[in-house]
Amino acid sequence: MATSLTPPSDAYPAAVSASPAVGLTELTETAHRIQAAVATVIEGKPAAIKLALTVLLAEGHLLIEDVPGVGKTMLAKSLAKSIDCSVQRIQFTPDLMPSDITGVSVFNQQKRDFDFKPGGIFANIVVGDEINRASPKTQSALLEAMEEHQVTVDRTTYQLDPPFMVVATQNPIEMEGTYPLPEAQRDRFMIRLSMGYPDTASEIDMLATHSGAEQGSLDALDPVTDGTHIAKLIEIVRAIHVSAAVKHYAVTLTDATRRSPDLRLGASPRATLHLVKAAKAWAALNNREYVLPDDIQQLAVPVLSHRLLPTADAQIGQRNVEGIIGNLINKIAIPDATRA
Repeated sequence: MATSLTPPSDAYPAAVSASPAVGLTELTETAHRIQAAVATVIEGKPAAIKLALTVLLAEGHLLIEDVPGVGKTMLAKSLAKSIDCSVQRIQFTPDLMPSDITGVSVFNQQKRDFDFKPGGIFANIVVGDEINRASPKTQSALLEAMEEHQVTVDRTTYQLDPPFMVVATQNPIEMEGTYPLPEAQRDRFMIRLSMGYPDTASEIDMLATHSGAEQGSLDALDPVTDGTHIAKLIEIVRAIHVSAAVKHYAVTLTDATRRSPDLRLGASPRATLHLVKAAKAWAALNNREYVLPDDIQQLAVPVLSHRLLPTADAQIGQRNVEGIIGNLINKIAIPDATRA
């Protein structure tokens, strides 16, 4: 049964032509420089690079999930290196402790007091490699930082400097000795993306640029912007317009996942917020000052799929989450306007 969408009559302004503001032009130019820099290291994956940049500008966190050897960690590291900001890499292992991430208070005998030693989470971009190899106790050390951009240790709260982004990778194939991320943790990642295998031409180009030559390697990548500038671009994204009709459309889509008979766990309100924030960044990257329903549709799968759990009947019927989301999109009416 199709889900109806009836937006308020005065919530969706008539279509008008709009020239991008100076700030939006600056954003797209910077984004193109970052994408071009990362593309020198990651061959043939412009869509994945754009999604990663979307998460950064939308103040979210990114989960990269795919088989070994397709460039998950390389994407995270190249994105971080293309920006002149503080970067920390945390290799998640079974013996990693929560204090290794958040930090620890150490007694200073000279001062006769405790000094706080920051952990790996204190950086603008945190690369968490193989996050599912750490214990749930250690994984949970990220929760407060990812949601509230702060860390509490020994009843003292430390704020994390903006911009702040966690880029985590995990291998969904090899499950021995791993701890699957719980739903509460997965829900804090704005987008999950898969790299996929490169096409033949891109793989040949990869051999030319990475088989011994200095050019095209991660070491040769120079920053094209800095953290302060990224923080300014984030402010521009925050100002992107989202009409009441588009908000209504996004809520209708996420609500449909909660009512779907094929899903035993639907999208949370946080998922709706992430969907709209990601759509604002996506619109800005496409040189628009407003969000369209198309932006919501294009981002629905990467934003929602890792949060949803299919029923046993859906799994038996080989109906995957991506297909279920696509069916819901097809059933929901689209607001009749060209500008949000």
